[in-house]
Amino acid sequence: SENYFKSLEPDYDRFVDNKMIRRMSRIVKMGVASAMTCLNNAGVEKPDSILTATAYGCLEDTSAFLRRMIEFEEKLLSPTAFIQSTHNTVGAQIALLLKCHGYNNTIVHRAFSFENALMESRLLLQEGKGPVLVGAIDEITEDRHAILSRFGLYRQTGHYPDQLSGNIAGEGAAFFLLDQEPGMNPLALFRDLRTIYKPEHTGMVQQCLLDFLQDNGLTPEDPDLVLTSHTGNINQDEPDRQLLKAVFPAKPFFPFKSLSGDYPTASGFALWLAALLLKEQKLPLWMQGPGLPLRNILIYHRSGNTHHSFYLISAC
Repeated sequence: SENYFKSLEPDYDRFVDNKMIRRMSRIVKMGVASAMTCLNNAGVEKPDSILTATAYGCLEDTSAFLRRMIEFEEKLLSPTAFIQSTHNTVGAQIALLLKCHGYNNTIVHRAFSFENALMESRLLLQEGKGPVLVGAIDEITEDRHAILSRFGLYRQTGHYPDQLSGNIAGEGAAFFLLDQEPGMNPLALFRDLRTIYKPEHTGMVQQCLLDFLQDNGLTPEDPDLVLTSHTGNINQDEPDRQLLKAVFPAKPFFPFKSLSGDYPTASGFALWLAALLLKEQKLPLWMQGPGLPLRNILIYHRSGNTHHSFYLISAC
C-alpha cells in the first residue's frame, strides 16, 4: 500500500487444507503459516506449550462484526465474525491444527505483548514445559490506519527515511521455538530481555541499557550490530540516535522497521531478523557497517514515548 506496509503472504495451501483456509481470516492464516514454518524448520511436530502475543488481535473480523451489527440493526447476525474476532483465535487455531492440548495462552499487553510472552516462555522452560512455541502477530487494516492517523500516530504519505511526523504503519507475524537446549537446527541464542515503561527522560533509558549490558557481562564494545526502531518519525528518530550514539559511538545501526513498518509487536520481526543474520553469517547488500563474524546483536524496540525494550541475541 502507498500508506503502509502489508505482509508478503505465502501460498497457504502448503500449510492448511483449502476448505479450512476459506473460513480463516487473514491474520489467522498469517499466524498459522508462520507457526507451521517455524516448527518445520526446527524439525518438531508439536510444541509442549504455545504463547501468542498480539496488541490489537483480529481487527478485520472485529470490524466486519461491528459493520454487520449496524447494517442489520443487531438482528440476524452470523456469529462467525464475532467468534473469530477474539484475541486468542490465532493461538487456538494453531493448537487445533497441531492437536496440541498443552498450555496455551495469548498475551495482550500493548507494545509489551511479545516481550511478556517471551518472559512467560522462560518461566515455562524453567518448569520443564518445553519446547515453547512463541509468536508475535498484528495486522493493519484500512480502518485502523485511518483512525490512528487522525491521532498523529501514522503518516499518510512518505517513505523511509523521509523525516516526517508520524510512523510508517506495518504488520507481521513471527514465531519461534524456544527450548533450554539447542535443537537440530538452532538459529541463535536468546540471552536476555529488558523493558522500561514511561521513562521520565532519555537518561533513564540510557542507564537501563548500560545496566542491561553489564548484567549480561558485556560492554558497549561487544554488540556487533544494533537494530533500531527508526521509522522516519521526525519526533522520535533523532533522540534515539543521540541516545544510541552516546552508548555505541562506533557501532553500526540498522532500522528494522524500514522493512516491517511500525506495529506494537514489531520486535518479533526484529528478533527473527537478528536470529537469521546470526545463523547465516551473511549480510544483505543494503546492510552496511558490521563486520563478520556476527557474535552479538542488540535490539532496541521503542513504541511511542512509553514502551522501550532491549533484546540481546548471540550466535550459537
